[in-house]
Amino acid sequence: MKFVTKELIENVKLLPSTAYQKRQRDINYLMELTTDNLLFSYYTEAGLNGRLNYKLTNVHWGWDGPLCQIRGAFTGHWLSAAARIFQETGDMCIKSKADYIVSEIARCQEANGGEWAFSIPEKYLFGIKNGQHFWAPQYVCHKTMMGLLDMYEFAGNELALEIICRSADWFTRFTDGISRDTMDMMMDIEETGGLMELWADLYAITKDPQHLELMRRYERPKLIEPLFNGKDVLTNIHANTTIPEIHGCARAYEVTGEDRYRQIVQNYWDFAVTKRGTYATGGQTNGEVWTSMQRQSARLSELNQEHCTVYNMIRLANYLFRWTGDVKYLDYIEQNIENGLFAQGFWEARCQDTACDPAIPDTGLVAYFLPLAGGSQKKWGSKTEDFWCCHCTLVQANARYREFIYYQSEQVLTVAQYMPSTLKSEFNGVPVTITQMESDLGGDCIAIHDISMEIKERPAYNQMTFSVAAEKPVRYTIKFRMPWWLKGKMEITVNGAQVPYIEKDGFALLEQEWNHDIIDIKLPKGITCWPLADEKDTVAFLDGPVLLAGLVAEERILYGDINDPTSMLHPHHERQWTQWMPTYKTVNQDFGFYFKPIKDIGKEFYTVYFPVRNNK
Repeated sequence: MKFVTKELIENVKLLPSTAYQKRQRDINYLMELTTDNLLFSYYTEAGLNGRLNYKLTNVHWGWDGPLCQIRGAFTGHWLSAAARIFQETGDMCIKSKADYIVSEIARCQEANGGEWAFSIPEKYLFGIKNGQHFWAPQYVCHKTMMGLLDMYEFAGNELALEIICRSADWFTRFTDGISRDTMDMMMDIEETGGLMELWADLYAITKDPQHLELMRRYERPKLIEPLFNGKDVLTNIHANTTIPEIHGCARAYEVTGEDRYRQIVQNYWDFAVTKRGTYATGGQTNGEVWTSMQRQSARLSELNQEHCTVYNMIRLANYLFRWTGDVKYLDYIEQNIENGLFAQGFWEARCQDTACDPAIPDTGLVAYFLPLAGGSQKKWGSKTEDFWCCHCTLVQANARYREFIYYQSEQVLTVAQYMPSTLKSEFNGVPVTITQMESDLGGDCIAIHDISMEIKERPAYNQMTFSVAAEKPVRYTIKFRMPWWLKGKMEITVNGAQVPYIEKDGFALLEQEWNHDIIDIKLPKGITCWPLADEKDTVAFLDGPVLLAGLVAEERILYGDINDPTSMLHPHHERQWTQWMPTYKTVNQDFGFYFKPIKDIGKEFYTVYFPVRNNK
């Protein structure tokens, strides 16, 4: 079952919201970085720096530094993000910058003999072939080609595809004659990133058997064969090495139709998520490895939830929803966006915070990890000093929110995420535009509005408004996701009148003739306690899908009823100007403190999980 196409993605645009704000910060950061620094390692490898007679400013250090063995990987992520942002926004400034980088990589490829187009020496790959430990050279090559492929697909850059095809010739010769044992050894030594997925993507475009053969050479039997046979090999294994390898199997299934690949992907999800369990964030991992199944209490630390795993597991959920239509994958995506991508990237303090205390940093670029131990604090990376792998996925993730909002299959439109946006599509040949916005629940604070007087407390629901505009009346079905966190029945009105809907497989279905219509969706919500899998009386608190963090620098015992979170938390500071605020305070405790969404935490110390006792 095919639920989404590149053409559908290209006709979705974000509207003002948290996702839109994060994407705008992403654009600003991408444009702030200079082409000289983004290309420095490529020029060096191709011998084009010569006798460098000018001084670079804001030189990249950390993992993109000139002495690091994975230098240049970030540039591939930069290109991927730039291509997708251009396609959505039409921003010619970012496109011209990206096109220039592609042309310079082509110049480097020519200087290297016509095939090698990368920021590191070829000897790194020959070294791992001989058992030497170089740091992930194939991973670095993947990132460059991934960015180039997105430049071709989303920004129409034909030269980018030519560079990849010439690079594929190099990789074909490199892997000719390599035994399976040697390939296994190479994959055990270092990550290959998403090379298998890249070759599958390339094959889907070129239909060149050489590219299909490369895809098969980059399978990892030591991982996928046990998974195919139903064996869990994930416990204590590096998560973000394996997730891109499973992306490769997912894309291989799509380009070959071989059910073996699909079964591997589904078994991986079952072991990684369904059977293992997740934290209240929706994510997983501690110290970059999968935890033991259903064992979480001893794995809370300052190294939980690597940002890369959040991004790549969202991508895996996206694959699986496209195939199955199962709502659980959309719930997973929502929870990980809210408490992962939003919580770990492009944070900015409120203006009144920095005005009162200039010592408080006003921004945070990326948090490699999301600590979940008591008394945690996020550690934010810098703009040019770190360039961790999570720095790389930061710029990609914040360019891709629109890709997870809508899915379409024949005459059915699925609203997967409640995120302000517009979609242009068609049904039965009739062009249709759908605009999704957050409803105004209270009006402004200057004019006199009846609604302001009617809503006396923070609404216990989220509400979205959809405007449907078709060139002429046309019949099709709209499916609205019914989230796992609903605290009552969803209410739907069309043009002001409440309408019945069909509930099926976690969706609310409306089938009718649509023309110029307004749909309002009300989603009742409340506080949910999310226990640790192996310590059921230790819980975190979610407001709908949003994880709340207690503003305390240590673990504290709370007293109340886990089945009734209102016995411990009440709304706090619920209204500010035109906004309903998402903050809470403790009640019925010896010492009170406040909670706010973990995505709004900047430099404060916080605690997520609290032991709960019934009586003081």
